[in-house]
Amino acid sequence: MNTQSEMFKALGDETRLRILNLFTSSKGFLCVCEVVDALKLPQYQISKHLVILKHAGLLDVERKGTWAYYSLSKDSAPNRLLFTFLKQFCADEQFEQDRKNLDVRLSVREAGKCVVGFVSEKELLNLYSARKVEPA
Repeated sequence: MNTQSEMFKALGDETRLRILNLFTSSKGFLCVCEVVDALKLPQYQISKHLVILKHAGLLDVERKGTWAYYSLSKDSAPNRLLFTFLKQFCADEQFEQDRKNLDVRLSVREAGKCVVGFVSEKELLNLYSARKVEPA
């Protein structure tokens, strides 16, 4: 299958659009656990969709120890154009709530990096409380 077909097939899923929405609204990389917490979906489901987006040429991944950091693959002009379009296209309530959830989750980074990992909702709320962050 060619790259364009894989790319458009990858865009045909709401969860993958929600994931791309997070990346187009963030600056730089996101850890898998940050995406999980922002979308409030199970880790295995997010990981499966991230792999599909990576194979479609839309995301890059960098591994640092046990952490996997994903970012938009902006190497090609068509990708940059697509990401600009998606930033405008992803404007309904669900996409907006996902972005708010991500902003809250990113507020617990240290030195610009994820240090929390996968934690329960209760532990995450305690972390927000300790840092005086209002959950979305």
